[in-house]
Amino acid sequence: MKSKFDKALSVVALSVLGAIGSVHAAPVYEIVNIEDFDLKGNVDGTSRGYALGVNANDELVGVSKGKKKLSVDDEDDDGVIDVEDGIAPEEAIVYSVFLPIIANNYTFTAEENDAESPWNPNFFSVNGTTAPTDVDDEGELIINSVDTFFYGMNDDGVKVGSYTAPEKTMDYEGSDEDQEFWYYRDFELRGVAVTDDGSEIELIPSYQTYIREDDDFVVELGGWSAAAAVNNNNLVAGYASTDIIEFSSDRIDNCIDTSLDEDLEFPAPVEICVQADQYPSNGRRNISYQTRAHVWQIEADNTIPEDNIVELPLGLTPDEDSTLNYIAQGLGINNDDVVVGRSHTYRNGDKDDLYQDAAYWQKDSNGDYQYNWIDPDIFSDTVYSSIAYDVNDNGIVVGSFQKYISGYLREKFFYYDINDPAAEIVVPDDFQEGLSDLTSKPKAINNAGQVVGNIEVTYDKDKPRPKAAFLYNMNDSEFININNNLTCESKGYEQDEDGEWSRHQVEVIDGDGSILSYGAEFYVVEANSINEEGTIVGTAFVRKPIYQYDSDGNLILGENGTPLFEIDGNGDPVTSFLTRMVVLKPTSGNQEACTESDLVEDEPYVRKGAASLAWLLGLPLLWLRRRKMK
Repeated sequence: MKSKFDKALSVVALSVLGAIGSVHAAPVYEIVNIEDFDLKGNVDGTSRGYALGVNANDELVGVSKGKKKLSVDDEDDDGVIDVEDGIAPEEAIVYSVFLPIIANNYTFTAEENDAESPWNPNFFSVNGTTAPTDVDDEGELIINSVDTFFYGMNDDGVKVGSYTAPEKTMDYEGSDEDQEFWYYRDFELRGVAVTDDGSEIELIPSYQTYIREDDDFVVELGGWSAAAAVNNNNLVAGYASTDIIEFSSDRIDNCIDTSLDEDLEFPAPVEICVQADQYPSNGRRNISYQTRAHVWQIEADNTIPEDNIVELPLGLTPDEDSTLNYIAQGLGINNDDVVVGRSHTYRNGDKDDLYQDAAYWQKDSNGDYQYNWIDPDIFSDTVYSSIAYDVNDNGIVVGSFQKYISGYLREKFFYYDINDPAAEIVVPDDFQEGLSDLTSKPKAINNAGQVVGNIEVTYDKDKPRPKAAFLYNMNDSEFININNNLTCESKGYEQDEDGEWSRHQVEVIDGDGSILSYGAEFYVVEANSINEEGTIVGTAFVRKPIYQYDSDGNLILGENGTPLFEIDGNGDPVTSFLTRMVVLKPTSGNQEACTESDLVEDEPYVRKGAASLAWLLGLPLLWLRRRKMK
């Protein structure tokens, strides 16, 4: 079933989908990166892993985060306990010009035809980053200051994403006698494309430098950019800074004036003051940029000439005296070079209706990109924002919109056919007929009309809802929780000689030498990408035991020198879920989905950090700051 808002697809789209619909009806899936009832889903030395993109060759890119080695005061004075699987709480990452910059995000690749182990997450160095487990000549763990992110990959192995600049230091001058350096970096985010031979192509934004008109004082800000997707023509889609907003100019002017103030005994250098404003604080940054969607065309010699960089049109024309921050982002691209994302726009040209809405950019007959609005307002009440994540080669865009449903602000999955001149967005039914209040977000669509993403799975109103990965088939409107179409082995079960299924019992050795056990369990919480053969990659929960800590946050070690597990009233280890990269492939033959009835606990999955689209979508889109009157 589709909702009452469903509209007809174009004749072209229907003919393509109809020809392949029966082949791609919801298959049974198996998780193929399970090894010894555990998930191979993160880089060594990290606690969490996320797969973000897969290509036609069953190669993927992802991000691993959370250093898992913790220093403890153990009796043997070994100094470091390697907590298996990183269940330990992650050390807080604090942004401060008085503290060294410590990175926490590491890019990796994996592939089915890995020479050592299929789908093994292999650390991938970008911008000189070191692996989380690398040590120096003295055996000390190397502290890496560069965060790296991969978001997508094409069939030729070109990977795209972003990274931060490495840490720089400046001698500290101030009243704190214990402070030796100030810490800063040249930029906060820079897009990158990495070709199959390892060549790194930096996507430098057009706006990087602030020059004050009054005295020509120059401040290097670095700007920001990100590469979100790349098609098989090696055309990269993303966004970049094109200017700065006046509120931020005022902040920089204040930094300049403070650094030149002769009445101050220890004025902070302008670079340090600016860095403090570029760091996020309470969910915002005091230096914010005008940002536009971009495409970058990679040439055969792995370069991007200046003429190959195109700024895509904003969804409106700002007034000359406008003080607002207008932002557009390219987030997906197909092989016809159509770009999708979001942009500020005036709905129907009304300047009182400024919103951030889903959009696509398509070339006209002259080869120039034109902005196209995707109208989300098919309801009688307000849609507050919308976004497009992906588009397939048949011109079907997938995205989500945000509106109040049953009194709560929710996001709902939609698709849209750009080949139909009379198209409106289509809101498929999910687990009930009609518009449910379950938040759903699509992340990718393939040419077979299969859409993947995540959706809430409970109807609790006032507390976080657990999520699950979904698969939607446009050909028959079938919408499924992927976990309901998994093999039993992919849920953590094993079969005995009598054919009975039960959860595999994982045995762990406690710090007092006791052998404890718990049931293996896997649950797919988000699907981020799907290729034409139906391979899906994303994130899954894997059940792991919880360790004990003292009041100072240190691991409590047992007599054998290993950590003690939290124990429940029955003497069993207390467990929770940890996130791992997951790879799912359709099973061969007529294998049926597992029907075992014990369910995953209703434990909400909350995205932590910047592993997926947090950096990519983390712009302050609703910062509509007014100029200060002079």
